[in-house]
Amino acid sequence: MMQPLAFVFAFFIGTAVGSFVNVVADRLPAGQSLVRPGSHCPVCDTHLRAFDLVPVLSYVWLRARCRYCGAAIPRRLPLVEAGTGLLFALAAASFGLSAAFAAAAVVLGLLVAITIIDLEHGLILDKVVLPASVAALLMAPLWPLVGVEREFFPGFLDWPGPVESLASSLAGGVAGFVFFLAIVFLRPGGMGGGDVKLGGLLGLLLGLAGVVIAVWVAVVAGGVVAAALLVLGKRGRKSEMPFGPFLAGGAAVALLAGSQVQSWYLGA
Repeated sequence: MMQPLAFVFAFFIGTAVGSFVNVVADRLPAGQSLVRPGSHCPVCDTHLRAFDLVPVLSYVWLRARCRYCGAAIPRRLPLVEAGTGLLFALAAASFGLSAAFAAAAVVLGLLVAITIIDLEHGLILDKVVLPASVAALLMAPLWPLVGVEREFFPGFLDWPGPVESLASSLAGGVAGFVFFLAIVFLRPGGMGGGDVKLGGLLGLLLGLAGVVIAVWVAVVAGGVVAAALLVLGKRGRKSEMPFGPFLAGGAAVALLAGSQVQSWYLGA
């Protein structure tokens, strides 16, 4: 059993990554550099110091206001920081503080960034998905060394070595891409090109069985949320709703608890 200190450590590492994710979500859609200028208030343009940038705590300490001009600090910033911290703590619970945890943490940070950008801008950026897809493909043969379990169906594309792991990623990437591409052709306007590319990326990251679970969770969650919003009058039958966040959430579930989801489904 892991010590509570390990969960706390993972949480605070996650809040720091969440702080960077906020920078990515603010700057990439605007075509800005992630490095320059340094962190600053978008209202008064004052350079922020280290004690202004402590994840979550600075927001509370400053009472959600800029120290220098009093402008409101967006509520999204601490929520993303705390949410990413929670995801990292869950990853530590699943993998321990290991190489598998580090790999899962990178994937989770990527999923959070994709979610925020899609929610706020309705975009799944090529400059995020395409480099990540290349990296996922290059890393695929190394997953067995890392220890992240990506295949959950017994005897189905087991991956004891680099060749099997690469085959699983390729199969998952093709399946995720083709599945959403078929939806685009069969129901024009029902799915964007970004969702197609994201499906391919998730297949490369999770393998074939993993992407099946991710898509299943995304479809169920998306249907439940859409139905709830419709009943509450928050959206119409033809209102568009970004699907990227549901795919990202499904991928996180598959990564952190794929085996448990499969066991629950088969035993239901």
